[in-house]
Amino acid sequence: MNHSEAGGFILEGVSHSPELQIPLLIVFTIIYILTALGNLGMILLIVFSSHLHTPMYFFLSNLSMVDFGYSSTTTPKVIAGFLIKENVISYHACASQMFFFLVFGSMENIILALMAYDRYAAVCKPLHYTTTMTESVCVYLVLGSYIYALVNSSVLIVNTFTLSFCGPNVVHHFFCDIPAVMVLSCSDKHVNEMVMIFISSFNVFCALCVVLISYLFIFVSIFKMHSSKGYQRALSTCTSHLTAVSIFYGTVIFMYLQPSASHSMDTDKIASIFYAMVIPMLNPVVYSLRNKEVKSALRKVLEKIKSSQGFNTFGCTTS
Repeated sequence: MNHSEAGGFILEGVSHSPELQIPLLIVFTIIYILTALGNLGMILLIVFSSHLHTPMYFFLSNLSMVDFGYSSTTTPKVIAGFLIKENVISYHACASQMFFFLVFGSMENIILALMAYDRYAAVCKPLHYTTTMTESVCVYLVLGSYIYALVNSSVLIVNTFTLSFCGPNVVHHFFCDIPAVMVLSCSDKHVNEMVMIFISSFNVFCALCVVLISYLFIFVSIFKMHSSKGYQRALSTCTSHLTAVSIFYGTVIFMYLQPSASHSMDTDKIASIFYAMVIPMLNPVVYSLRNKEVKSALRKVLEKIKSSQGFNTFGCTTS
């Protein structure tokens, strides 16, 4: 039995500075609350607004669900780490956290690519859009993405936890991430690192190819547009999506496409905070709240709530 399998791991956390514990606790709690409200609120808004039942918003609702799960695998444990002195996580709990983090991370990667393809179909082939992106096609694409993410994550988990952990058990991170755990192994991990880099490279490369090729055709179509209104609308959509894509893929490439020995754990922590906590919080704003259709749907929901409250007040007064 591995030493760490018997005793588990100790998560180092975000910071050792005592004076930063309370401020960071407050910051990460606020981030998690905003993430939950933003993403769950977006899902409910899309579900209950019939005019948002389109492929674009179907993918957005799945992205919001993935972002909420993505943040939930790490942030609650980080918050708990500020409240206890020794943040211990069991061997199996560490593997479980890593597994779900990889599942949601893989899904985020794929959904970003699906959203890019959806925009390509809408902008470049508008006449065929309704026949290309049918409801069944969208469901199969998302379902296939989840299956692939589960298989991909299972392979990476087996690849990591077949290593022996017999030395130090302090994970220099605030959650069980592959590079931070793999560096603790006392066995030869060269092959395992190559497997991790190959799988991660393959996933990122394929998704990036879909994103870049889709947007290449989109930009060509945009520059051919004669309507300035259509030009500005399409360009605005591309800018928002590409900004989030750049942040996500930039941090993922930085984290996973290098051997674990060359990692600076402090730098990795900062990068991880961006893609595991900040991006899930910002995605509802970047992808949705800047959208006129979402704003209109939100306005209608608020008006319904306001009118129902007014009706109840009137009913109470008349009685």
